[in-house]
Amino acid sequence: MIQSTTPSIEGRRIREYHGVVTGEAILGANLFKDFFAGIRDIVGGRSAAYEKELRKARTVAFEEMEEQAAQLGANAIVGIDLDYETVGGQGSMLMVTASGTAITIE
Repeated sequence: MIQSTTPSIEGRRIREYHGVVTGEAILGANLFKDFFAGIRDIVGGRSAAYEKELRKARTVAFEEMEEQAAQLGANAIVGIDLDYETVGGQGSMLMVTASGTAITIE
């Protein structure tokens, strides 16, 4: 399935709009505890373990969004927006949300 942050797919005509689709993933408090416990893994201000978990959460959010689009009969998603937010008391969890418009293109 084609996924794009742009409102259209260059060279392809949008035949049908199916609606907004979303995907979410939440990283729990244990990730943050593990992150701070493994702070020594930080090199140059970055944590490979933390970035790996963020990539995993982003992948889950995109997969959920794609699954919803496929259920609607779409073959592409445009206008994708990706957000990161803290949720829970004192930001104990991180939520990754992906949203876009499911479409059928020719």
